[in-house]
Amino acid sequence: MSWDKEDEPSWRAYAANLITFFFGIILTLILIRIYNYLTLKLCYSQTNLRGKTVLITGANSGIGKETALDMARRDARVIMACRNTDKAEEAKKKIIMQTKNTDIVVRKLDLSCLKSVRQFAHEINQTEPRLDILIHNAGVANTFDKRITEDGLEVTMATNQYGPFLLTHLLIDLLKKSKPSRIVIVTSELYRFARLSLSNPNPIHGLPAYLYYVSKYANILFTLELAQRLEGSGVTANCLHPGMVDSGIWRNVPFPLNIPLWLIVKTCFKTAREGAQTTIYCAVSQALTCTNGKYFSECQETQLNTDVTDELQAKKYWEICENLVQLKINDPHI
Repeated sequence: MSWDKEDEPSWRAYAANLITFFFGIILTLILIRIYNYLTLKLCYSQTNLRGKTVLITGANSGIGKETALDMARRDARVIMACRNTDKAEEAKKKIIMQTKNTDIVVRKLDLSCLKSVRQFAHEINQTEPRLDILIHNAGVANTFDKRITEDGLEVTMATNQYGPFLLTHLLIDLLKKSKPSRIVIVTSELYRFARLSLSNPNPIHGLPAYLYYVSKYANILFTLELAQRLEGSGVTANCLHPGMVDSGIWRNVPFPLNIPLWLIVKTCFKTAREGAQTTIYCAVSQALTCTNGKYFSECQETQLNTDVTDELQAKKYWEICENLVQLKINDPHI
C-alpha cells in the first residue's frame, strides 16, 4: 500500500505550530509581567518607627523577610517570629547588614501548635514593654499533603487562621497598652473562590490546596469581626491581598506540577519586595491611622465580596474559633 505525499503529515507544519504555540505562551507571560509592573503600587510612606516595636510572623523569607527589612530601615525594633529559627537567624544577619539596625530579635513560633503559640506569647508579654504593630504574615499552602496537628486541627487552617487567632488574643493587652497600634493580616484574593462551612470549620478531610483558599476566607471574617470588637480601643485591624508573589509558600507544590508553576511564577508573579508593599502600607501609612476593618490591595482599599462581609457569619465563626483554639477563662478576651 502506498501513500501520496499530500496525505503524509508534515513534520514541518507540526514543528511550526508547536513553535507558534510556545511563542504565544511566552509572549503572553511577558505581557502579563509588563502589565503587573506598570500597575504595581509602592508604599512611599516616610514614616519612621524609632521607639516602636513590630512583630512579624514568618519573617525569615518571602514577603515576611522583605517586610522585616523595611521595618528595620524605619528604625523599628523588629521581632521575627518564625518556626525555622536557623533560617531566621540568617535572615536577621542580612537585615542588620543592610540596615545597620541591630535591634532585631528572633523568636521561636510554630503557629500550627497551640502550645507553641502560648509559649511564644508568654515570652513576648514578659520581655517586651510594648507592641505597636502585629503583622500576621506566616502562611502555609499544601497541595495534597494532609496533616493533622497535635491539637487535632487541620494544619493549613491551624497555621493560617487558628494560630493567629489565638496569638492575637494573647497579645491584645500589650497592643492596647501601646496604642495607637495596628494589627495587619495578610490574606489573599483567592478567598473569592472559597466558602467556609460553619458546620465543618476544621475540615480534616478537605483537599489541602483548596483549604488554603478557605483559610484566606477565614482570615477576612476574623479581621472584620476583630475590627468591630476593637472599635474605640486604640487598636485597628485591617487585612490585605499582597498579589501573586514569588515566595516560599509555593515550595510545597509537588513534581511535576511545580514545573509549569515555576515558569508562571518567575514570569508573572511579583517579587517578594513588590509583594510586601501593601503589607508595609497598612503597617505604616499615616493615612490609615484611624482606618479599621478594611481590605487592601495594591496599597489602596478594595471592595470585598458581599458573602464574606456577613456580620452574623463572622460572629458565629468567632465563637467557633474560640472553642477550636481552646481559649481559657483567664485568657485575654477581645
